[in-house]
Amino acid sequence: MTALRRFFFLAVGLFLALPLIVVAGVSINEKQTLAFPPQGFSLSWYGEIFTNDEWRSALLASLTLAATSAALALLVALPLAWFLWRRVAPWANIFQLLGVAPFTLPPVITALGFLTFWATSGFYGQPWTAVISHAIFFVTLPLVTLSLGFSAIDRSLVEAAATMGADDRTIFRTVIFPLILPYMVSGYAFAFVLSLNEYIVAYMTVGFTMETLPIKIFNALRYGYTPTMASVTVFFLAIAALVFGAIARFGDLPKLLGAMTSDR
Repeated sequence: MTALRRFFFLAVGLFLALPLIVVAGVSINEKQTLAFPPQGFSLSWYGEIFTNDEWRSALLASLTLAATSAALALLVALPLAWFLWRRVAPWANIFQLLGVAPFTLPPVITALGFLTFWATSGFYGQPWTAVISHAIFFVTLPLVTLSLGFSAIDRSLVEAAATMGADDRTIFRTVIFPLILPYMVSGYAFAFVLSLNEYIVAYMTVGFTMETLPIKIFNALRYGYTPTMASVTVFFLAIAALVFGAIARFGDLPKLLGAMTSDR
């Protein structure tokens, strides 16, 4: 029975990995062709991401958008999660619902909402609108991780600090902040990785005025296929694996994802 279970999970894992295997194989073709198994071997398509001006500009645009929108999402989620933790009241759940609503809606609906808002306000096509839109869209991720972090804090620590005469600012800086810092990092990382790969919201808010890597891939498809597109996909997956691997290595990933520990 154990051998059968192992075979089942191995088969499922192989089935899920097949698209990645095909894409990775296509990305190392020697010639500009969509062929698998690959014909020849070359890593030049990976170098194209950094040496070609168009792909390099799209990469920098994606990194800038992901870094700034994830930071803005974290800045919005931190005081909101802090407020929800301190104000235990039924009406406070309304703010939590507003925080998770953008991410729970279908991306197309959210993107159309952003498109309508920015077009009506006259700011459609401005790069900063994509930053704000992504921050709103992905604010759920740091909000959830920070809420988990705050819920894990022993309130007696805060009460002890207040008894010793510490004000709210001092309590947050010396007691709260060190305890929630891992959750801040994980929330930022989740928002960063998803923003890096997001297409439809960015396209709906800036169109072709700011070409991120996902938008660049779809634009390039109109002129034919190049293995650079596959190499970009592998590059995205490598960044995601690196970020989440670092979180798992240096932090308590199950706890950051909401799993309860047994030492309580």
